[in-house]
Amino acid sequence: MELSITTPAILFPAISLLLLAYTNRFMSLASLIRNLKTQYLQNHNPNLIGQISNLRKRIYLIRNMQACGIASFSLCVICMLLLFNNNQLIAEYVFGMSLILLLISLYLSLREIQISIEALKIELSELESSTFQDEKGSLSGKTSIKEAEKSQIINNGLS
Repeated sequence: MELSITTPAILFPAISLLLLAYTNRFMSLASLIRNLKTQYLQNHNPNLIGQISNLRKRIYLIRNMQACGIASFSLCVICMLLLFNNNQLIAEYVFGMSLILLLISLYLSLREIQISIEALKIELSELESSTFQDEKGSLSGKTSIKEAEKSQIINNGLS
């Protein structure tokens, strides 16, 4: 199979949209971290520290997602330059590396989404337990179970 100059060019819009989505994720998490920091300084709620730690892990993942996406984009450009200069074999290897970096970026994105889902489970479990407590009074054993689940989820997200 012969690699043409249009093949790496096809990835340009896809990688650009991925980088835009990654940047939007980063900006929303940065805003959330700033809000949680303000809340913590006002209330000194120790649960907020766990949430901020979880968000820190997600920020690092997003940074790595962006780095892999940018490297993939750069290798596509280099591949096109190599094809323009009739360096077919090297261009094929560079394009293959670009695809591998794109796959790594997508895997990191999946991992970040999984951590995000676990954090949302914590929030929903707190809401459900507080709603249940309001309806039935205080819960003795259930609250400690929810706290143990919450710390386990936070620890899983940080590992």
